[in-house]
Amino acid sequence: MSEVKRKFATILATDCVSFSKHMAENEEATLSSLNSCRAIIDDYIEQHGGRIFHTAGDSVLAEFASPIETVNCAINFQDRIYERNQTLSNNGGDKPLLWRVGVHCDEVILENENVYGNGVNIAARLEAQCSPGQILVSRAINEQVVSRIQAISQAAGKKKLKNISDEFEVFSICTEKTTNLGVPTKSSEEQHEIKSQKPMIAILPFKNLNANEDSTFLIDGIFEDILTELSMVRQVSIVSRQSSMNFSESDANLDQFLSQFGVNFLIQGSIRSAGPRVRVNVSLVATDTQEILWSKKFDRTLDDIFEVQDEIVRSVINEILGEIEVVSLNRAKRKPTENMSSYEFLLKGKEGHHALTAEANANALKMFDAAIEADPQNAQAYAWKACTLGQAMVRGYVDKPMEEIMPEFSNLMASALSIDPNDFECHRLQCAVNTMMGDMKAAFEHGKKAYDANPNDPRILQQYGEVLLKTGKTEEGCDLTLLALEYDPIAQGQTNSDKRKSDGIFGCVLDDRPDVGLEIASGMIDRSEKVLVYSAALAVGSSGSLESFSWLIDDLKKADFGQIEEAIEEMGKFDVVVQSKLKEVFLDHILPLKEAA
Repeated sequence: MSEVKRKFATILATDCVSFSKHMAENEEATLSSLNSCRAIIDDYIEQHGGRIFHTAGDSVLAEFASPIETVNCAINFQDRIYERNQTLSNNGGDKPLLWRVGVHCDEVILENENVYGNGVNIAARLEAQCSPGQILVSRAINEQVVSRIQAISQAAGKKKLKNISDEFEVFSICTEKTTNLGVPTKSSEEQHEIKSQKPMIAILPFKNLNANEDSTFLIDGIFEDILTELSMVRQVSIVSRQSSMNFSESDANLDQFLSQFGVNFLIQGSIRSAGPRVRVNVSLVATDTQEILWSKKFDRTLDDIFEVQDEIVRSVINEILGEIEVVSLNRAKRKPTENMSSYEFLLKGKEGHHALTAEANANALKMFDAAIEADPQNAQAYAWKACTLGQAMVRGYVDKPMEEIMPEFSNLMASALSIDPNDFECHRLQCAVNTMMGDMKAAFEHGKKAYDANPNDPRILQQYGEVLLKTGKTEEGCDLTLLALEYDPIAQGQTNSDKRKSDGIFGCVLDDRPDVGLEIASGMIDRSEKVLVYSAALAVGSSGSLESFSWLIDDLKKADFGQIEEAIEEMGKFDVVVQSKLKEVFLDHILPLKEAA
């Protein structure tokens, strides 16, 4: 028996999307197009040092020595195929074809000219998980290429790969062209309009004001983390890390850099340290007006450098995304409605959703429809429309029965998650809808997916925290709702931002944290009857009476006691023990206030 030959290799697997369907429609045009695409693919594989070891015409397996060369090869031929597709007309000639690409590296077995093993299997399974035009790579590949390619790496969650026991963490490699390969073809004018309204952000490496290498690790860490976090947000585009680094290391003019990449917002920062203390300055600039939209100074000690780093990144991301959305919405308001793009229609719809009126709700639905028409691949537009339909149903904005609304609602959410199964915003909205409908099992599943994808978003922390509270995981749920309040006390663009505070108080009631809950409640301007009964329970639990809480007594005397009783009744859905305590507080402490008034 001959000795088994093994080596470490990077495997690229690619396949033509819907090839059989295309052949059934037009064999000659499909074969001609396949040959054109294969010429592009084969040429780039050779240019990047790869070797094709298996092909079925519409699929290719190739091995490479270098992960970087492999990924660059995939980027180059996907971009080139995109360009080819854009030149084709719909006159019955060559057909636009889309390709999926999976990349993994591992030890493989060599037999004659063929290659076998898990490295091949995983690359092929990753390719099968791709959306049309997508490039998916394993964590092993991503770690080697993320800082060395002129493209953006986005976390794409974990995939259960067929016949492979483990769940694999995978990443999507995105360029401007590869990101849009699966989008239905639009006119160049339409494409430009949509692209121009999706904010482009550039992040420049932070300056080291110490003139030494001591802070380099912190500078690089903050820069990389901000870039990674923002890359996960589908509604913005990011200039690649390498492009930003190349500019920073050159003598190029800033205006030229901003113009070259069409940058709308620029993030800059600096770091200065002295002994155990560090000062980090961060600013966000609108490039069209040179206005500083947001800036902040962080003075911290380096006792836990990673905690400092996380805190800075969290704050920067939350503030910047809020500012960008506000600026983009204000820009949209100044335009004739018919000239707006999908992203701006989405923002207008979200604004209407948060206004909480029947008229605004109806207009929001129109805006989401316009967003979908402008870009049928805007997953969030489908999700927000579904959420707004749910709002209309719950608040009585429409006369339609639930049986009539629910099929449309379900189809919209299914469309959103089908377009982008890893969009944490879509999972957050699905979680919110499931919570509203009382389906806590589904709410938990989608809330966890959103949280796993983006654990720093205060909206996700609040929504998932609420689900945990209502499903018996009180300590974890309370921690998340309080963290959401800490990160973002007033939710941008919302009129119901006090919900963040009321959820925190709700968590404190369930997890027995009276001091924290009362501090939140006392700082609220308007306290609902639900908040009042929770606060009363916390006060009695803390001191045995309401006597030392004059603000609470005054509010309770003016409260709607019927709504207080409704809040107590609702608590029984989640925790009957806490409900019993609320009833006791109501009878022994709240009712006497009414009788005395």
